Amino acid sequence: MCWKGGRKSLYDLYNRRIDYLRVSVTDRCNLRCVYCMPAEGVPLLRHEDILSLEEIARVARSAVGLGIRKIRLTGGEPLVRKGILDLVSLLRPIPGLEILGMTTNGTLLAPAARELKDRGLGSINISLDTLDPARFSALTRGGRLGDALEGIEAAVRVGLAVKINTVVIDGDPEGDLDRVAAFCAERGLTHQRIRQYDLAGQKQDQDEFERPPRCGDCNRIRLLADGTLKPCLHSDLSIPVNFSDIEGSLLECVRAKPGRGAACTTLAVGQIGG
Repeated sequence: MCWKGGRKSLYDLYNRRIDYLRVSVTDRCNLRCVYCMPAEGVPLLRHEDILSLEEIARVARSAVGLGIRKIRLTGGEPLVRKGILDLVSLLRPIPGLEILGMTTNGTLLAPAARELKDRGLGSINISLDTLDPARFSALTRGGRLGDALEGIEAAVRVGLAVKINTVVIDGDPEGDLDRVAAFCAERGLTHQRIRQYDLAGQKQDQDEFERPPRCGDCNRIRLLADGTLKPCLHSDLSIPVNFSDIEGSLLECVRAKPGRGAACTTLAVGQIGG
């Protein structure tokens, strides 16, 4: 940690500036995407084992005080979390927080978009892997494409900065990637390609995908819904938050961040918050 320009900045042992905290607010999701979780879902946390909104806000305040500038709310699906709007209201006023965003599958977004914006959410990443309704239903195991498109339209309408995420599935034999890219270009939306991956497999850096980021450019740590800090997505490393010393837990997490991701054998994609 050091001071630059009158503000604290966090650096890991490899001189990467760590200024991004991803917060998984729930392990629950209303979809069962084929690349994320099995049809039966994943083992769920007990309600009492999930961080409260106030506990999430405490960690966020400490993180921003140390040098975090961006927070993104993830899941599971963050919009299934009871009180998610109140959490946005708790986080937005934190002094020094520059960007507050969310990643969602979009199917529950339309009725919530206006209030999310009004409470201080600035940007939203929305998953869209295909524009074919039948394929969307198959990939999500029951989701409705129309709900996701309505969510995108609502987010644009209320003035949220919208980015569309597309997981490139098995080399994209259906040609979904080009069609989603054209959809985004027509609407002036940012589009990013996400490599399909298995956390148990070796981390790979591939320039043709925008996400996951290259290890050398990684600027993030994660807070899971159970209060565990993850220095690296592709790692078994984890640090439980000590609420008597939150700053110490965050600093330990940053110090533990490896130079290169390997594999995570303890959690599946659907349990880790992306």
